Amino acid sequence: MNLFEQIGEDIKAAMKARDKVRLDTLRNIKKVFLEAKTAPGANDTLTDADALKIISKLAKQGKETAATYTQAGRQDLADAELAQVQVIEGYLPKQLSQEEIEAEVKKIIAEVGASSMKDMDKVMGTASKQLAGKADGRLISDIVKKLLA
Repeated sequence: MNLFEQIGEDIKAAMKARDKVRLDTLRNIKKVFLEAKTAPGANDTLTDADALKIISKLAKQGKETAATYTQAGRQDLADAELAQVQVIEGYLPKQLSQEEIEAEVKKIIAEVGASSMKDMDKVMGTASKQLAGKADGRLISDIVKKLLA
């Protein structure tokens, strides 16, 4: 069962459990998946890799929105947004710790033969592909900068 089908099954389960937050979140994910499937050039397909990118993006957007609500003094809205983020993150692979990311980036630096900041693009390209969905891009970038500096 691919991720698209899994979301559909989980929507049914959330309806039976009367879990409103989970149901609303899953319906939103499915809506975004359907938009991606029917986009020009998508050929009515959505790979799990593309689905994970979408879910990762939704989680990141939710966290940013919650931060904005918190700054505006609307903790009630921030809490609701974070509850949705928690449901979304349940579909993401386990996130790597900073130490694990550092170890992976060190391997990548050795693989591509990077020695200075000039090689950052090569390292980031490889690291982004290998760590997609497992680590935040900004964190990867910070670690690459630290190790190449």
